[in-house]
Amino acid sequence: MADHQKSNRKAELLGNTVEHIDIKSFDARPIIAAMDKMSFSSRDLGRAAGIYNQMLEDRDCAVFLTLAGSTSAGGCMDLYADLLENNMVDCIVATGASIVDMDFFEGLGFKHYQASGSVDDNDLRDLYIDRIYDTYIDEEELQAVDHKISEIADAIEPGLYSSRRFIHAMGKYLSENGKKEKSLVRLAYEREVPIFCPAFSDSSAGFGLVKHQVDRIKEGKPYISIDSVADFRELTDIKLASGDSGLLMVGGGVPKNFIQDTVVCAEILGHEDVPVHKYAVQITVADVRDGACSSSTLKEAASWGKVSTVLEQMVFAEATTVMPLIASDAYHRGAWKKREPKRFARMFAD
Repeated sequence: MADHQKSNRKAELLGNTVEHIDIKSFDARPIIAAMDKMSFSSRDLGRAAGIYNQMLEDRDCAVFLTLAGSTSAGGCMDLYADLLENNMVDCIVATGASIVDMDFFEGLGFKHYQASGSVDDNDLRDLYIDRIYDTYIDEEELQAVDHKISEIADAIEPGLYSSRRFIHAMGKYLSENGKKEKSLVRLAYEREVPIFCPAFSDSSAGFGLVKHQVDRIKEGKPYISIDSVADFRELTDIKLASGDSGLLMVGGGVPKNFIQDTVVCAEILGHEDVPVHKYAVQITVADVRDGACSSSTLKEAASWGKVSTVLEQMVFAEATTVMPLIASDAYHRGAWKKREPKRFARMFAD
């Protein structure tokens, strides 16, 4: 295919941007109330929404949001930003892809696109288009993110960084140079909400930091490196400072395990009176028959001393279909208006 044909075909495929849902534009309270009176997954969803509202109503409760999977690229990016902007979450633990390849990516002015029809993935590769299910990303724009991460690393003091500390630097960059105000990374920086990505290098951050390190090694200079142990320590410090806590978990994986493990880590450090997570909601499609697929239930987590079974709810559903309802319901109920910001980022002197 000639270059001009490739350009035209790429423009055609990247013609429909993903529009992120606005939880403020509709009121989900009536449907959540109705579903709470039904059975099966509808009742599970109704109870989950109720537990999340209890977290927000509990003045002493710190709310942790965990993100795994590709819901940010799929249309929930502004939803998560709204939760943060309206003081409905106090700390975030996520995959590197959610924060870097999706949120930071759009913070730089790039977009995600709806895929239409069936296209051979080998053809997509030839056009430099990456696919996430039915969503496209321009690989050339994604590589621009890699280089921007490398530039941010070049501009700050060499040494060991927790992912939270490096994401803080990313947020500072977006606050000063970003193209999108409703960016989770930017808002977290501005509102002093820490974001952790314990597997940070499994994203465009990894490519950018490898480039940074290789360039610095060639120049005989010290470089930035990400310390996942520091992530665990800092996150445990936040759990210790929070007292009562609630978990709103989208997907499973590393974010889910890291936040739950803070209770056990606190015990290892000698804090025998640290409370388990008081509230917990998890939205997942992982089947409990496959224990190797991040599918451990919240009740199972109780056996490890991580989560209380009194106020917990699993919702087995694809998150883009239920998170807008949970978030809109909580937004319009308004318990967040009476919450005091935790500003956990102030705990760390960066």
